[in-house]
Amino acid sequence: MNYAIKISYVGKNYSGWQVQPDAVSIQEIIEGALEKVAGDKVRITGAGRTDKGVNAWGQVASFRLDKIFVPDKLRLAINFYLPEDIRVMKVFHVPDDFNARYSAMTREYKYFIWHGAVCPPMLNNFVWWRKGQKPWNMDLAKQACEMIQGRHNFKAFCRVGECPDDPFKTIDSLKIRNRGKLSIVSVKAQSFLTNMVRIIIGNVNSIALGKNNLAWLNDLLAGSERSESAMTAPACGLWFWRVNYKQ
Repeated sequence: MNYAIKISYVGKNYSGWQVQPDAVSIQEIIEGALEKVAGDKVRITGAGRTDKGVNAWGQVASFRLDKIFVPDKLRLAINFYLPEDIRVMKVFHVPDDFNARYSAMTREYKYFIWHGAVCPPMLNNFVWWRKGQKPWNMDLAKQACEMIQGRHNFKAFCRVGECPDDPFKTIDSLKIRNRGKLSIVSVKAQSFLTNMVRIIIGNVNSIALGKNNLAWLNDLLAGSERSESAMTAPACGLWFWRVNYKQ
């Protein structure tokens, strides 16, 4: 039987989604819980990778089990063996050809930014608190987001050493909205380069602070080197929010 699970997690204590040597990953922890439930090793496929410290609201993973479980009971069983900062929110029976990664149409991330002089402590590890920094020019931030939408060469938006030969990606949507001192940046695309969303935020930050202008951003989108780009925003503000599949 082929299964899909929707997962939420806090990334602070993990090296990221993907299994890696000498580090604890989200994937490793969930596979360990599934092994205890199923009585055999289980390999899961995630819809997308998240880096160390990145959180998830709606990560999706798929896997096969020899046994047929009622979804709600399987959810309870998996969560019994998981730490409190990782939760399986839903379990689904899915068609045999479903794959959490390759069946995905689009992936959505949200980045949360707190601009206040004081940040509520319950938001620690969940937002980028720009403590003591100059306020954003929101008009410029929104113009930058509009410019980044569409298909571009995102070489300057990828971690050095991990940029593919074809760095072109299409951003379907990039929006920013404000709720008091909180800014929420939402970005949707079929796929992303390594660190791409966090570098997008770093570049929007640079524009919004007046450190660089829109002409500079236009040059980045034409294929500049990563060294010409701005900072990589902190991992804590980034959330893997949703994966969209064909109905």
